[in-house]
Parts: sequence; structure tokens; C-alpha cells
Amino acid sequence: MRFSDFNRATIDEFHAKKGKGVGPFGDRLLLVTHSGAKSGALRTSPLAYTRDGDRYVIVASKGGAPTNPAWYHNLVAHPEVTLEVGDQMFRARAHVVKGAERERLFEQHASVLPVFRGYVKKTTRVLPVIALERID
Repeated sequence: MRFSDFNRATIDEFHAKKGKGVGPFGDRLLLVTHSGAKSGALRTSPLAYTRDGDRYVIVASKGGAPTNPAWYHNLVAHPEVTLEVGDQMFRARAHVVKGAERERLFEQHASVLPVFRGYVKKTTRVLPVIALERID
């Protein structure tokens, strides 16, 4: 199965189950609809998340690949996105977190979703941490 087919199936499952119990991340999955960095075309990415207060936290792991995922570059270029969490949909702004806050949020994320610790071991890059804040 191609990665795009996997994502489409995950998005369909998310909508069918109203964001509950979806794939390997269960209730820890959200959908981010973002604009392509170069094309401006809308794309939707299913991503594992944790919470930090009112913020949603995602990590650009790409499963520990040596490069960042395309959605990361899109969020940097166009930080205003649409989030779907459970049965809610709302606008949000993405912010790449740096320094001590990045370390704290990554540790918090990895403690809830331990698979992310394994992703760190597969790559030499620092996995970007992104905070998503509701704006509407």
C-alpha cells in the first residue's frame, strides 16, 4: 500500500469513527489540513498528538527518516491550518517550538507516545516539535 493510500484510509477511518479509536494511535490522532509550501494546494495529514494546556502538540518524526515530512515544510510556510480533533473542526496556527520548551514538549509527547523515542534513535536530525493553537 502506498503511503498516500494509507493516509486516505486513515482519514476515512477518522471521519467514520469521529476521531475515536483510529489506527495505531487510537484517540491520539488529529487531522491537519494545510496549504502546500510551493503549490498552495490543500493537503490533509493524519498526525499523532498530545496536549499542552490548550495547545495541540505534534512532532515531525516521519518515522525517524533522515528528512522532515512535507507537511512540516507546509506548516512553516503557511502556519494557519484547519484541525480536526474528534468531531470538532477549527482553525489553528502552527508554531515550531525551540530550545527548552521543545525539549519539555518532546519529552511529554514521548512519555504518552513512546514510539517517538524509537524514531529519535533512527535519525541524526532533531525532530521538530510544533504547537498548534486555536485561533477562532
